[in-house]
Amino acid sequence: MFAPRQGSNDARQGNQSAGLVLGIDPGLTRCGYAIVQPGAHATAQPSLHSLGVLTTSPAEELPLRLAHLQTDLLALFDEFSPTAVAVERVFFQHNTRTAMSVAQVSGVVLAMAALRGCRVVQYTPTQVKSAVAGFGAASKDDIARMVQLRFGLRTLPTPADAADAAALALCHIATEPFARSVAGARAR
Repeated sequence: MFAPRQGSNDARQGNQSAGLVLGIDPGLTRCGYAIVQPGAHATAQPSLHSLGVLTTSPAEELPLRLAHLQTDLLALFDEFSPTAVAVERVFFQHNTRTAMSVAQVSGVVLAMAALRGCRVVQYTPTQVKSAVAGFGAASKDDIARMVQLRFGLRTLPTPADAADAAALALCHIATEPFARSVAGARAR
């Protein structure tokens, strides 16, 4: 039976909501990431620790690109030791090839997070937009503006992949207390 490895997250396992959240907007060419610390109490604002994108070259073969992303993601896990990872749920639209590469990157992230003992949650784009901007049809620009406002950034976060990753972390922070209360009620 599989059991996740217990590493640097051990001290935080009892209070997952107090640890860092890693938001991931999976992509093969650009994989957005954000490291966010929830507020110390329910009314406190979350703080942004790191924001950016991990990139790979389209000129390289797929296995090598996935290996590069895995190495970069391992460095993020090692540096920040997140207790939760929020990943955008793969959504198939018109471009099946793009969806497949996003799904492959998502699989790498999900497996790594599980091996590190993180709480792993996936959110749809509509869930993220609703939680961050207040409506599920928000544009990429709306999301970037809300991320800018929530973290007090001087400029809009770019590229959009980074802003989306921060929005994923914010979505998790906003919805996790409710999800825990529902799970607790079901357990009773």
